[in-house]
Amino acid sequence: MKLNPSPRRSTPPQVPDGLVLERFLPYRLSVLMLRISNAIARSYERRFRLSVPEWRVMAVLGRFGPLSANGVAEKTQMDKVRVSRAVARLVTAGRVSRRIDHADRRRSVLALTAAGEAIHREIVPHARRVETRLLAGLSDSERAALDALLGKLEARAETPFVAEGN
Repeated sequence: MKLNPSPRRSTPPQVPDGLVLERFLPYRLSVLMLRISNAIARSYERRFRLSVPEWRVMAVLGRFGPLSANGVAEKTQMDKVRVSRAVARLVTAGRVSRRIDHADRRRSVLALTAAGEAIHREIVPHARRVETRLLAGLSDSERAALDALLGKLEARAETPFVAEGN
């Protein structure tokens, strides 16, 4: 009895105008962000019992002071549901307070509690060390170039893209 040999895996044909996903900038940036974010998430979870969205909420409140949930969503670029879930966990943990805005009673204002501020003071140097280790493989000129290029891409991403064609 003759067994069928396993099919050979062939390299997909290269299409001149095709999309090579692993070279596509949005894909590469997304994968890089996820790798870094996942590594940081494990560290924040272990050391501070925080998820990345929770840390982002705390970082924004630590930098800008009291904000509405919409203000946090705007500054973190996270969707409102993710912000709401992170805030609920932080309020339950006693790291963030929520009070009704006296000027607009439909809105609540979020702020770090004393416990939240203590964690914020501890986690900021940790986050800076992570960034330093990540950038350690780059020269000063490469870091400056990366910063400039990211700034240009961020500005470009803020403008409406021309869809289909022109």
